[in-house]
Amino acid sequence: MLDFTTGIGVTNTGHCHPRVVRAIQEQAARLVHGQQNVFAANLPLARLCDRLAKVTPTGLDMFLFVNSGSEAVENAVKVARAHTGRQNVVAFQGGYHGRTYGAMALTSSKSVYGVGFGPLMPGVRTTYYPDCLHCPGGGKGRRAGGECCGWWHEQLLWTLKTQTDPSDTAAVIVEPVLGEGGFLTPPAGFFDALRRVCDDRGILLIVDEVQSGAGRTGHWWAHQGLMSEHLRPDIMVFAKGIASGMPLGGIAARPELFAKCPPASLGGTYGGNPVAAAAAVATIDAIEEDGMIENARAMGERLAEGLREVQRQCGDALLDVRGRGLMMAVEFGAGHPGIAGRVARAAAERGVLLMTAGARDIIRFLPPLNVTAAEVDAAVAAFGEAVRDSVLREELSHGTPGVL
Repeated sequence: MLDFTTGIGVTNTGHCHPRVVRAIQEQAARLVHGQQNVFAANLPLARLCDRLAKVTPTGLDMFLFVNSGSEAVENAVKVARAHTGRQNVVAFQGGYHGRTYGAMALTSSKSVYGVGFGPLMPGVRTTYYPDCLHCPGGGKGRRAGGECCGWWHEQLLWTLKTQTDPSDTAAVIVEPVLGEGGFLTPPAGFFDALRRVCDDRGILLIVDEVQSGAGRTGHWWAHQGLMSEHLRPDIMVFAKGIASGMPLGGIAARPELFAKCPPASLGGTYGGNPVAAAAAVATIDAIEEDGMIENARAMGERLAEGLREVQRQCGDALLDVRGRGLMMAVEFGAGHPGIAGRVARAAAERGVLLMTAGARDIIRFLPPLNVTAAEVDAAVAAFGEAVRDSVLREELSHGTPGVL
């Protein structure tokens, strides 16, 4: 099987990368658990801080380690609320930030995640994420000359006027590329404008890089390819691909943001686990030394072109091909309800693991960062066959002869 899911963007270095396996084995023979409030530090954790400081945005060099993306998101909210003395958080429509109570309140990629679990964490307001394909701005929402209409910006300012005054707003949280929400990539200028809105009102900007980070989009962090070089978030959330499958997440922030968090208010029993930290060190080294970020850019272009060729062959069945690097997705036309799941199953029958995303009919492609050209081509070929087979079955079931 070709795994183009990588555990939802987790095994970025591929399954069982020798460097990562060796690091886990060696550390497990030395120290399996060293609780971070008892052992002030352990050697793998110290090494991980050193490695992260070299790849995280300048100034975001104080870290809190937890076990998952959901935990990291919730701690980022705690830090933002403590630092600002404000309560509300603005999240974007279609965002996915986790399934624990606080993170679930920030999630709007699918209603199913919160069904039956309310009431959720209060203080969350949701605003519009730019989606030119389905922009509710009507005529304004169509791209003109490749430029966004700015509907999302108007809606954010309206949210701050009608739902949460800036004086009550601790942070805005955003995924650089929506994950569960369908791999939407914001238009040029989005992050710079968002940064200005936050700066002008004393609001912290939290960037959730759980799925899009660790080299996935052809940059160490996806926002680095979308934001002006001199700008950065206040807090960055990471997990998933940072440790190649071991449970490790965290936040990177400016040191002063932690100053108002009372002692013992942050942390956890397993945060900064030495085995997970050793795996993360090996992951960062492997990504850097094996040239995986450069490969993600090159193979991402190859994957995108292959998917566009399938789109050209399939007419209105494939509505859109989008993404960055090796975080790619296709969206099917509205005339083919439920086809994404059928195509994913058909692709699995052809030896390629794919998964759906979001509330629409979308399939995402998350191959490892060391994927080869031959593997990309094989996956695209299997996907194309799966699409053509699924569309033909649809037409036959409706009594309409297919030509695909």
